[in-house]
Amino acid sequence: MTRRPGIDEVARLAGVSKSTVSRVLNGAPHVSARAREAVRRAVMQLDYTPNHAARSLAGHRAHAIALVVSEPSGRVLTDPFFAGVMRGVHAELAGHRTQLVLMMSQPGDVGSYLTSGHVDGALVISLHGHDPLLSLLHDNGLPVVAGGRPLAGGPVPYVDSDNFTGAVEATQHLISLGCERIATIAGPADMAVGLDRLSGWRRAMSGRRTDLVVHADFTPEGGAFAMRSLLAREPELDAVFVAADIMALGALQVLHAAGRRVPDDVAVVGFDDSVPAVPPLTTVRQDVEKFGRMLTWRLLAEIEGEEGLPPSVLLPTSLVLRTSA
Repeated sequence: MTRRPGIDEVARLAGVSKSTVSRVLNGAPHVSARAREAVRRAVMQLDYTPNHAARSLAGHRAHAIALVVSEPSGRVLTDPFFAGVMRGVHAELAGHRTQLVLMMSQPGDVGSYLTSGHVDGALVISLHGHDPLLSLLHDNGLPVVAGGRPLAGGPVPYVDSDNFTGAVEATQHLISLGCERIATIAGPADMAVGLDRLSGWRRAMSGRRTDLVVHADFTPEGGAFAMRSLLAREPELDAVFVAADIMALGALQVLHAAGRRVPDDVAVVGFDDSVPAVPPLTTVRQDVEKFGRMLTWRLLAEIEGEEGLPPSVLLPTSLVLRTSA
């Protein structure tokens, strides 16, 4: 099967930058008539995404953006992280004549829909592995911003929290309490967020034992499974850094069932500051609503063709001390 031409080929043939091509395709102002005509001819010559490109060149704006979550609907609707992101997206869209389309976990259908002129751009969050969706959207000229560092890298801009530094601070806190056998329940190994938080734990644990690691998905059930595995491996562990609060809920239940007191026997630190827990959870706070707002700002700026936009935005985290550690 012949590969369809991408935005790079359009830019080369038109003799303009990729950002200029994107601005033309999305009807942005402040593009010269000469550049606009060169892009139009290149699009037609290459037969580049005829539906999306033709509608854009005709001045069509959908006045809608998509929020694509690469997770099953059951998790999206129950995980407080996604609720916070959506609140932030809605807040940033206030005052804009732009609707939000929520889409979940059907890559083929999602890609076809998004590149057919139904939306002016897309936010894509919770990517796993080398998901081809970002490349598909980018190559079709649709403005797209990733929520979280894409594991595959590439030219798509992204917004993320400082997961590495947050994990370092969480682990250093456990070390400062005198904990010696510090485990971690890491996030999925096919997500950058999971790997970055694990890297932060390892950095803080330099010179110490770093084999007490179990990966789990971001669910209470995943946290419970990982906690049972860690206790079976090291019954005397005295601390655990859990890479998400929602996993920490399951871990706390297992510790309680095993008769391990928190924090007297096992200190626990989470990440997100997203869920209430018993005992109250020491955690790394990321501002999820700000994350959603920043994602949306970056995409709207891309759609409008603003120049000099940052390729990535890294939001700070902070350690919140409570009872569990």
